[in-house]
Amino acid sequence: MSATTRASFVLLRSFSRAQHSKSSSFRSVQVQQGKLAPKVSTVLNFTQNQAQRCAVRSRRSLVCKAEAEDATAEAPPPPPTEGPDYDRLDIRVGKILKAWKHPDADGLYVEEVEVGEEEPRTICSGLVNFVPEEEMQERSVIVLCNLKPRNMRGIKSNGMLLCASDEAHENVEMLTPPEGAVPGERVKFGDYSQPQMLPDTPNRLQKKKVWEGQQPGLNTSEEMIVRFEDKEMMTSAGVVTVASLKSAGVS
Repeated sequence: MSATTRASFVLLRSFSRAQHSKSSSFRSVQVQQGKLAPKVSTVLNFTQNQAQRCAVRSRRSLVCKAEAEDATAEAPPPPPTEGPDYDRLDIRVGKILKAWKHPDADGLYVEEVEVGEEEPRTICSGLVNFVPEEEMQERSVIVLCNLKPRNMRGIKSNGMLLCASDEAHENVEMLTPPEGAVPGERVKFGDYSQPQMLPDTPNRLQKKKVWEGQQPGLNTSEEMIVRFEDKEMMTSAGVVTVASLKSAGVS
């Protein structure tokens, strides 16, 4: 074999070994990639899920923050702790659901009255001689709600329907809220937009004799509007009135 031939053979064998080595390395990388693929996929999925969770938490946080800011912005201011004594009275719009004569008292009606609570209140009223029974049904009224319950001939009365009467107490008319007034809303005297103190509890109202002190100021005007002194009794729908009694007392 000539020197030239041997040199060519050596070069050819070296080239073949290099190609074999490259092929083996490539196959090794392929195998390694095949083994790593599931792990890489798992890591990528985990990372993606974590990113999604973070995004959801971030959105929830932003929503909660926005809702909290809205609630703070929309929350009404707390009621004042001081004010006129008539604000201590819990006078509300009510609606008589049904009324019937007291079985043991000729002059009393028994009424079920809606005043914005879970259950209607039972109230006894001495109106039999002034208001026909049919006119008591499904009627809007004004109710003093923070009196202590009283036993009226075996029936517990929880509140009082407010009425106007002349000085001789011969003519009596129930106070009438305007159309659109909602049962349960508290009335105000004067400017309806002004804030109002919370009413007294029944015990405090009785102990401090608040009703006895404020009742003489209640009256009707020449326009038959109910007032405290010169401040009109107001609901969200307008003033409270009576049918015909002028310059009358209210109790």
